[in-house]
Amino acid sequence: MPDLGEGVAEGEIVRWRVAVGEEIAEDDLLVEIQTDKATVEVPSPAAGLVSRILAAEGDVVPVGELLVVIGGEEGSGTAPSAVTEPAQNRVQATPAVRRLAAELGVDLAALAAGGPVSEAAVRAAAGSAAAGRREPLRGVRRAIAEHLARSHREVPAVTVVEECDFTHLSLTRGELSYLPFVLHATAEALGRHPALNARLDRDEIVYLDDVHLGVAMQTGAGLMVPVVRDAAAKPVEELAAEVSAIGAAAAAGTLAPEQLRGSTFTVSSAGRLGGLFATPLVNHPEVAILGVHRIAPRPVVIDGAILVRDIGLVSCTFDHRVVDGAVASAFLLDVIACLEGREP
Repeated sequence: MPDLGEGVAEGEIVRWRVAVGEEIAEDDLLVEIQTDKATVEVPSPAAGLVSRILAAEGDVVPVGELLVVIGGEEGSGTAPSAVTEPAQNRVQATPAVRRLAAELGVDLAALAAGGPVSEAAVRAAAGSAAAGRREPLRGVRRAIAEHLARSHREVPAVTVVEECDFTHLSLTRGELSYLPFVLHATAEALGRHPALNARLDRDEIVYLDDVHLGVAMQTGAGLMVPVVRDAAAKPVEELAAEVSAIGAAAAAGTLAPEQLRGSTFTVSSAGRLGGLFATPLVNHPEVAILGVHRIAPRPVVIDGAILVRDIGLVSCTFDHRVVDGAVASAFLLDVIACLEGREP
Protein backbone atom coordinates (compact mmCIF):
# COMPACT_ATOMS: atom_id res chain seq x y z
CA MET A 1 0.00 0.00 0.00
CA PRO A 2 1.64 3.26 -1.10
CA ASP A 3 1.77 6.43 0.95
CA LEU A 4 -1.07 8.45 -0.58
CA GLY A 5 -0.65 11.72 1.21
CA GLU A 6 -0.23 13.60 4.46
CA GLY A 7 -2.02 11.95 7.34
CA VAL A 8 -3.23 8.94 5.32
CA ALA A 9 -2.49 5.74 7.27
CA GLU A 10 -4.57 3.22 5.33
CA GLY A 11 -6.73 2.81 2.26
CA GLU A 12 -9.64 0.70 1.07
CA ILE A 13 -9.28 -1.36 -2.11
CA VAL A 14 -12.11 -0.15 -4.33
CA ARG A 15 -11.34 -1.95 -7.59
CA TRP A 16 -8.47 -3.95 -9.06
CA ARG A 17 -7.75 -2.96 -12.65
CA VAL A 18 -5.61 -6.06 -13.28
CA ALA A 19 -6.04 -9.81 -12.74
CA VAL A 20 -3.71 -12.65 -11.76
CA GLY A 21 -1.88 -13.92 -14.84
CA GLU A 22 -2.11 -10.59 -16.66
CA GLU A 23 1.03 -9.01 -18.12
CA ILE A 24 1.31 -5.31 -17.32
CA ALA A 25 3.75 -2.51 -18.07
CA GLU A 26 5.24 -0.03 -15.62
CA ASP A 27 2.79 2.83 -14.94
CA ASP A 28 -0.22 0.85 -16.20
CA LEU A 29 -3.27 1.48 -14.02
CA LEU A 30 -3.13 -1.08 -11.21
CA VAL A 31 -5.75 -0.40 -8.55
CA GLU A 32 -8.23 2.20 -7.26
CA ILE A 33 -7.85 3.01 -3.55
CA GLN A 34 -10.25 4.99 -1.36
CA THR A 35 -8.74 6.99 1.50
CA ASP A 36 -10.42 9.38 3.91
CA LYS A 37 -9.49 12.13 1.44
CA ALA A 38 -10.42 10.83 -2.02
CA THR A 39 -10.33 7.90 -4.43
CA VAL A 40 -6.89 7.54 -6.02
CA GLU A 41 -5.86 5.59 -9.12
CA VAL A 42 -2.50 3.90 -8.45
CA PRO A 43 -0.16 2.99 -11.34
CA SER A 44 1.99 -0.13 -11.36
CA PRO A 45 5.50 0.42 -9.95
CA ALA A 46 6.95 -2.34 -12.14
CA ALA A 47 6.44 -4.29 -15.36
CA GLY A 48 5.80 -8.02 -15.38
CA LEU A 49 3.28 -10.75 -14.73
CA VAL A 50 0.72 -10.29 -11.97
CA SER A 51 1.35 -13.50 -10.03
CA ARG A 52 -0.60 -12.79 -6.83
CA ILE A 53 -3.16 -10.31 -5.50
CA LEU A 54 -3.09 -10.27 -1.71
CA ALA A 55 -5.94 -7.87 -0.83
CA ALA A 56 -9.53 -8.18 -1.97
CA GLU A 57 -11.83 -5.37 -3.05
CA GLY A 58 -13.34 -3.89 0.10
CA ASP A 59 -10.30 -4.67 2.27
CA VAL A 60 -8.84 -1.82 4.35
CA VAL A 61 -5.06 -2.05 4.19
CA PRO A 62 -2.46 -0.03 6.15
CA VAL A 63 0.26 1.90 4.32
CA GLY A 64 3.27 -0.34 3.68
CA GLU A 65 1.45 -3.69 3.59
CA LEU A 66 1.95 -5.89 0.52
CA LEU A 67 -0.89 -5.68 -1.99
CA VAL A 68 0.26 -7.47 -5.14
CA VAL A 69 3.18 -9.51 -6.47
CA ILE A 70 4.38 -8.52 -9.94
CA GLY A 71 6.96 -10.55 -11.87
CA GLY A 72 7.56 -14.30 -11.71
CA GLU A 73 5.00 -17.09 -11.85
CA GLU A 74 4.53 -19.55 -9.01
CA GLY A 75 7.15 -22.28 -9.34
CA SER A 76 8.98 -20.60 -12.23
CA GLY A 77 12.10 -19.76 -10.25
CA THR A 78 11.90 -16.15 -11.40
CA ALA A 79 12.24 -13.69 -8.57
CA PRO A 80 9.25 -11.37 -8.23
CA SER A 81 10.12 -7.70 -8.69
CA ALA A 82 7.82 -6.19 -6.10
CA VAL A 83 7.81 -8.61 -3.17
CA THR A 84 8.84 -7.28 0.22
CA GLU A 85 7.61 -10.09 2.48
CA PRO A 86 6.37 -13.63 1.69
CA ALA A 87 2.79 -14.21 2.81
CA GLN A 88 2.80 -18.05 2.84
CA ASN A 89 3.76 -18.31 6.51
CA ARG A 90 1.08 -15.90 7.71
CA VAL A 91 -2.52 -16.67 8.52
CA GLN A 92 -4.50 -15.80 5.39
CA ALA A 93 -7.08 -13.24 6.44
CA THR A 94 -8.04 -9.77 5.26
CA PRO A 95 -7.39 -6.76 7.50
CA ALA A 96 -11.14 -6.51 8.17
CA VAL A 97 -11.27 -10.15 9.32
CA ARG A 98 -8.17 -9.64 11.51
CA ARG A 99 -9.76 -6.60 13.10
CA LEU A 100 -13.00 -8.51 13.77
CA ALA A 101 -11.08 -11.42 15.28
CA ALA A 102 -9.28 -9.05 17.63
CA GLU A 103 -12.57 -7.44 18.68
CA LEU A 104 -14.22 -10.83 19.35
CA GLY A 105 -11.15 -12.46 20.94
CA VAL A 106 -10.84 -15.19 18.29
CA ASP A 107 -7.48 -16.90 17.60
CA LEU A 108 -7.05 -16.79 13.82
CA ALA A 109 -4.32 -19.42 13.85
CA ALA A 110 -6.82 -21.98 15.15
CA LEU A 111 -9.06 -21.37 12.10
CA ALA A 112 -6.36 -21.27 9.43
CA ALA A 113 -6.02 -24.97 8.60
CA GLY A 114 -8.60 -24.84 5.82
CA GLY A 115 -7.12 -21.85 3.98
CA PRO A 116 -8.13 -18.16 4.12
CA VAL A 117 -10.18 -17.29 7.21
CA SER A 118 -13.57 -15.71 6.50
CA GLU A 119 -15.65 -13.32 8.56
CA ALA A 120 -18.31 -16.04 8.92
CA ALA A 121 -15.75 -18.42 10.41
CA VAL A 122 -14.62 -15.82 12.93
CA ARG A 123 -18.20 -15.05 13.97
CA ALA A 124 -19.02 -18.75 14.25
CA ALA A 125 -15.97 -19.30 16.44
CA ALA A 126 -17.01 -16.44 18.68
CA GLY A 127 -20.56 -17.75 18.92
CA SER A 128 -21.90 -14.60 17.28
CA ALA A 129 -25.38 -15.15 15.90
CA ALA A 130 -26.09 -13.11 12.79
CA ALA A 131 -29.14 -10.95 13.44
CA GLY A 132 -30.56 -8.73 10.77
CA ARG A 133 -28.78 -7.39 7.70
CA ARG A 134 -25.10 -6.58 7.97
CA GLU A 135 -23.33 -4.05 5.79
CA PRO A 136 -19.56 -3.43 5.96
CA LEU A 137 -18.48 0.04 7.04
CA ARG A 138 -16.51 1.07 3.97
CA GLY A 139 -15.39 3.96 1.82
CA VAL A 140 -16.40 7.48 2.77
CA ARG A 141 -18.74 6.24 5.53
CA ARG A 142 -15.86 4.41 7.23
CA ALA A 143 -13.64 7.51 6.99
CA ILE A 144 -16.43 9.67 8.43
CA ALA A 145 -16.96 7.23 11.30
CA GLU A 146 -13.27 7.18 12.22
CA HIS A 147 -12.82 10.94 11.94
CA LEU A 148 -15.90 11.84 13.98
CA ALA A 149 -15.10 9.23 16.61
CA ARG A 150 -11.68 10.81 17.04
CA SER A 151 -13.21 14.28 17.33
CA HIS A 152 -15.72 13.12 19.91
CA ARG A 153 -13.04 11.23 21.84
CA GLU A 154 -10.36 13.93 21.92
CA VAL A 155 -12.16 17.28 21.89
CA PRO A 156 -13.95 18.59 25.03
CA ALA A 157 -16.57 20.46 23.03
CA VAL A 158 -18.90 23.22 24.20
CA THR A 159 -21.59 24.92 22.09
CA VAL A 160 -22.93 28.48 22.27
CA VAL A 161 -26.09 29.43 20.35
CA GLU A 162 -27.64 32.73 19.32
CA GLU A 163 -30.58 33.82 17.19
CA CYS A 164 -29.83 35.59 13.93
CA ASP A 165 -32.28 37.78 12.02
CA PHE A 166 -31.69 36.95 8.36
CA THR A 167 -34.45 39.27 7.08
CA HIS A 168 -32.02 41.92 5.80
CA LEU A 169 -30.04 39.24 3.98
CA SER A 170 -33.23 37.63 2.61
CA LEU A 171 -34.14 40.93 0.97
CA THR A 172 -30.69 41.78 -0.42
CA ARG A 173 -29.00 38.49 -1.38
CA GLY A 174 -30.73 38.20 -4.77
CA GLU A 175 -30.35 34.73 -6.27
CA LEU A 176 -27.41 33.78 -4.05
CA SER A 177 -27.83 31.33 -1.21
CA TYR A 178 -27.14 32.31 2.39
CA LEU A 179 -23.94 30.23 2.47
CA PRO A 180 -21.45 32.58 0.73
CA PHE A 181 -22.57 35.41 3.04
CA VAL A 182 -22.02 33.11 6.03
CA LEU A 183 -18.54 32.24 4.78
CA HIS A 184 -17.72 35.92 4.26
CA ALA A 185 -18.95 36.86 7.74
CA THR A 186 -17.06 33.95 9.28
CA ALA A 187 -13.78 34.83 7.56
CA GLU A 188 -14.06 38.45 8.70
CA ALA A 189 -14.83 37.46 12.29
CA LEU A 190 -11.93 35.00 12.40
CA GLY A 191 -9.61 37.90 11.60
CA ARG A 192 -10.76 39.57 14.82
CA HIS A 193 -10.79 36.36 16.87
CA PRO A 194 -7.67 34.36 15.92
CA ALA A 195 -8.13 31.89 18.78
CA LEU A 196 -10.77 30.12 16.67
CA ASN A 197 -8.49 29.86 13.63
CA ALA A 198 -5.92 27.73 15.41
CA ARG A 199 -4.55 24.28 16.17
CA LEU A 200 -3.59 22.53 19.39
CA ASP A 201 -0.18 20.92 18.81
CA ARG A 202 0.63 18.98 21.99
CA ASP A 203 1.41 21.70 24.53
CA GLU A 204 1.35 24.61 22.07
CA ILE A 205 -1.47 26.59 20.45
CA VAL A 206 -0.66 27.40 16.83
CA TYR A 207 -2.45 30.52 15.54
CA LEU A 208 -2.84 30.23 11.76
CA ASP A 209 -2.21 33.17 9.44
CA ASP A 210 -4.47 32.02 6.58
CA VAL A 211 -8.22 31.40 6.66
CA HIS A 212 -9.18 28.27 4.71
CA LEU A 213 -12.83 27.42 5.31
CA GLY A 214 -14.06 23.85 5.17
CA VAL A 215 -17.67 23.62 3.97
CA ALA A 216 -19.54 20.54 5.19
CA MET A 217 -21.57 19.09 2.29
CA GLN A 218 -23.85 16.06 2.17
CA THR A 219 -23.32 13.97 -0.97
CA GLY A 220 -24.50 10.61 -2.23
CA ALA A 221 -21.23 9.11 -0.99
CA GLY A 222 -21.52 10.68 2.47
CA LEU A 223 -20.42 13.85 4.23
CA MET A 224 -17.51 15.70 2.61
CA VAL A 225 -15.73 18.89 3.64
CA PRO A 226 -14.12 20.58 0.63
CA VAL A 227 -12.05 23.67 1.32
CA VAL A 228 -12.46 27.28 0.20
CA ARG A 229 -8.93 28.66 0.41
CA ASP A 230 -8.00 32.21 1.40
CA ALA A 231 -11.64 32.98 2.14
CA ALA A 232 -10.82 36.26 3.88
CA ALA A 233 -9.49 37.71 0.63
CA LYS A 234 -12.56 36.88 -1.50
CA PRO A 235 -15.77 38.88 -1.97
CA VAL A 236 -19.17 37.24 -1.58
CA GLU A 237 -19.65 36.74 -5.32
CA GLU A 238 -16.35 34.88 -5.67
CA LEU A 239 -17.16 32.76 -2.63
CA ALA A 240 -20.54 31.90 -4.16
CA ALA A 241 -18.95 30.80 -7.43
CA GLU A 242 -16.37 28.68 -5.63
CA VAL A 243 -18.95 27.03 -3.38
CA SER A 244 -21.03 26.19 -6.44
CA ALA A 245 -18.03 24.66 -8.20
CA ILE A 246 -16.85 22.51 -5.29
CA GLY A 247 -20.42 21.49 -4.55
CA ALA A 248 -20.83 20.18 -8.09
CA ALA A 249 -17.49 18.36 -7.87
CA ALA A 250 -18.43 16.83 -4.51
CA ALA A 251 -21.76 15.59 -5.89
CA ALA A 252 -20.00 14.09 -8.92
CA GLY A 253 -17.25 12.51 -6.84
CA THR A 254 -14.53 14.37 -8.73
CA LEU A 255 -12.95 16.40 -5.92
CA ALA A 256 -9.16 16.22 -5.99
CA PRO A 257 -7.44 15.16 -2.73
CA GLU A 258 -5.96 18.62 -2.24
CA GLN A 259 -9.48 20.11 -2.28
CA LEU A 260 -10.27 18.16 0.90
CA ARG A 261 -7.18 19.12 2.90
CA GLY A 262 -5.92 22.06 4.89
CA SER A 263 -9.06 23.71 6.27
CA THR A 264 -8.50 25.91 9.32
CA PHE A 265 -12.15 26.31 10.35
CA THR A 266 -15.37 24.64 9.20
CA VAL A 267 -18.88 25.88 8.46
CA SER A 268 -21.81 23.46 8.56
CA SER A 269 -25.08 24.54 6.96
CA ALA A 270 -27.58 21.77 6.26
CA GLY A 271 -30.46 24.08 5.32
CA ARG A 272 -34.00 22.83 5.89
CA LEU A 273 -32.75 19.26 6.38
CA GLY A 274 -30.56 20.31 9.28
CA GLY A 275 -33.35 20.70 11.80
CA LEU A 276 -34.17 23.58 14.09
CA PHE A 277 -30.86 23.09 15.89
CA ALA A 278 -27.99 20.58 16.03
CA THR A 279 -24.52 20.49 17.59
CA PRO A 280 -21.90 19.81 14.90
CA LEU A 281 -18.73 18.01 15.95
CA VAL A 282 -15.48 19.96 15.68
CA ASN A 283 -13.60 18.98 12.53
CA HIS A 284 -10.37 17.76 14.15
CA PRO A 285 -7.65 19.13 14.24
CA GLU A 286 -9.52 22.43 14.03
CA VAL A 287 -10.69 24.04 17.27
CA ALA A 288 -14.18 25.29 16.32
CA ILE A 289 -17.05 24.89 13.86
CA LEU A 290 -19.89 27.27 12.96
CA GLY A 291 -23.36 25.81 12.48
CA VAL A 292 -26.16 27.56 10.59
CA HIS A 293 -29.52 25.95 11.23
CA ARG A 294 -32.97 26.16 9.68
CA ILE A 295 -33.98 29.69 8.67
CA ALA A 296 -37.75 30.31 8.64
CA PRO A 297 -40.35 33.03 9.33
CA ARG A 298 -40.88 33.28 13.09
CA PRO A 299 -42.55 35.78 15.43
CA VAL A 300 -40.11 38.02 17.31
CA VAL A 301 -40.49 41.03 19.60
CA ILE A 302 -38.90 44.24 18.27
CA ASP A 303 -39.42 47.52 20.14
CA GLY A 304 -42.40 46.01 21.95
CA ALA A 305 -44.13 44.85 18.78
CA ILE A 306 -44.52 41.26 17.55
CA LEU A 307 -43.21 40.97 14.00
CA VAL A 308 -42.58 38.09 11.61
CA ARG A 309 -38.89 37.88 10.64
CA ASP A 310 -36.63 35.32 8.94
CA ILE A 311 -34.95 33.85 12.02
CA GLY A 312 -32.35 31.09 12.28
CA LEU A 313 -30.18 29.75 15.07
CA VAL A 314 -26.42 30.07 14.62
CA SER A 315 -24.03 28.06 16.79
CA CYS A 316 -20.33 27.85 17.53
CA THR A 317 -19.01 24.55 18.88
CA PHE A 318 -15.47 24.91 20.19
CA ASP A 319 -12.61 23.02 21.79
CA HIS A 320 -12.61 24.27 25.37
CA ARG A 321 -8.92 23.40 25.77
CA VAL A 322 -8.08 26.23 23.37
CA VAL A 323 -11.07 28.57 23.30
CA ASP A 324 -12.89 30.16 26.25
CA GLY A 325 -16.66 30.60 26.19
CA ALA A 326 -16.47 34.38 26.23
CA VAL A 327 -14.19 34.37 23.16
CA ALA A 328 -16.46 31.97 21.26
CA SER A 329 -19.53 34.06 22.14
CA ALA A 330 -17.85 37.27 20.98
CA PHE A 331 -16.89 35.60 17.71
CA LEU A 332 -20.43 34.34 17.19
CA LEU A 333 -21.96 37.76 17.86
CA ASP A 334 -19.55 39.30 15.33
CA VAL A 335 -20.67 36.78 12.68
CA ILE A 336 -24.32 37.54 13.42
CA ALA A 337 -23.80 41.31 13.29
CA CYS A 338 -22.28 40.98 9.83
CA LEU A 339 -25.15 38.77 8.63
CA GLU A 340 -27.70 41.23 9.99
CA GLY A 341 -26.01 44.15 8.24
CA ARG A 342 -24.72 45.74 11.44
CA GLU A 343 -21.24 46.77 12.54
CA PRO A 344 -19.62 44.13 14.78
